[in-house]
Amino acid sequence: MPVRNRLAEMHPEITAWRRDLHEHPELLYDLPRTSALVARRLEAFGCDEVVPGIGRSGVVGVIRGRRTDSGKVTLFRADMDALPINEITGLDFASKTEGKMHACGHDGHTAILLGAAKYLAETRNFDGTVVLAFQPAEEGGAGGKAMVDDGLMDRWGVQEVYGLHNMPGLPTGSFAIREGALLASADEFTVTVTGRGGHAAVPHMAIDTTLVASHIVVALQSIVARNMDPLGAVVVTVGSFHTDSVASNVIAHTVTLQGTVRTLDPALRQLAHDRIMDLVPATAQAYGATAEIRYDWGYPVTVNHPEQTAFAADCAEEVAGACDRNVKPAMPAEDFAYMLEARPGAYMLLGNGDTPMCHHPAYRFDDDAIPAGCSWFVTLAERRMPLE
Repeated sequence: MPVRNRLAEMHPEITAWRRDLHEHPELLYDLPRTSALVARRLEAFGCDEVVPGIGRSGVVGVIRGRRTDSGKVTLFRADMDALPINEITGLDFASKTEGKMHACGHDGHTAILLGAAKYLAETRNFDGTVVLAFQPAEEGGAGGKAMVDDGLMDRWGVQEVYGLHNMPGLPTGSFAIREGALLASADEFTVTVTGRGGHAAVPHMAIDTTLVASHIVVALQSIVARNMDPLGAVVVTVGSFHTDSVASNVIAHTVTLQGTVRTLDPALRQLAHDRIMDLVPATAQAYGATAEIRYDWGYPVTVNHPEQTAFAADCAEEVAGACDRNVKPAMPAEDFAYMLEARPGAYMLLGNGDTPMCHHPAYRFDDDAIPAGCSWFVTLAERRMPLE
């Protein structure tokens, strides 16, 4: 079954919703306009329940099918938050708020799920219940975890979870997925090196934290090079290096390093953590300094479950005629991972065409992908919970 005719008819309307969201981006949990707009639309569609405030500013809509004898409950998720980026697209509907931009396509994800919601509320051609989770704070705020912790799964008896994310570089409206690890975990660390500041002309009277921190940066590279299986995917990156002085003739007393650890394997994730905790203080001690580490465990690996992945791919093939079932995993992170830890499910990639990558100030969501995305969600509902 290809793109639904009704959804093709709704395409201009859904596009208008998406562009309105794009003009008014909001960040993390601070989504008063976005959450209210989503709730109003769900109420207008005739959803059986519309519940705001789940996970602080998330919105849940519930649509019951013509029958609910099966007892099946399937959750669809879309993220709503934008990024702290200045938009440079020059679009007529570009962000009206300086320093905020929908640079990851969450406006598109929200519009797609709203379109699917309107269709499902009109037709109700399924035996069971669809739960629609519009989530805040995907961009670093763990809004997915907040919704799960707020009782999302248990309150509505959710059995399976599905979501999608646009993917620049894949043909618009195409689909790609893989069983198992699709996206990486994302942890962060901060290292504070303390030595003894002094005059650059007499380094022997100081403990040079710049030198010590530089050796720590180099030592951290050995984790991937010498501690990890070469066939495993692990990234350890130091992205920030700050001394407490900017003078050329001063040896800094402290240096702060910040970095990230990403991997597709929970065991390697733990190993990377353990090696950082061992290497950093030992390296500092070797040069007479000390080092304190703050390690923040972030999003887990996004792991697609086998049965649900195959089913999601089957539905994508019905919509688009094909689905890449073995797309390469990637190292960005995604907090839908928390929902996949709570319930079996699958996360699908939806082609966005030849556009700049996500998080780029010139990124553009391709509205031509909307009918395919909406049709995929609808097909999931009707095939997973058939009336016959």
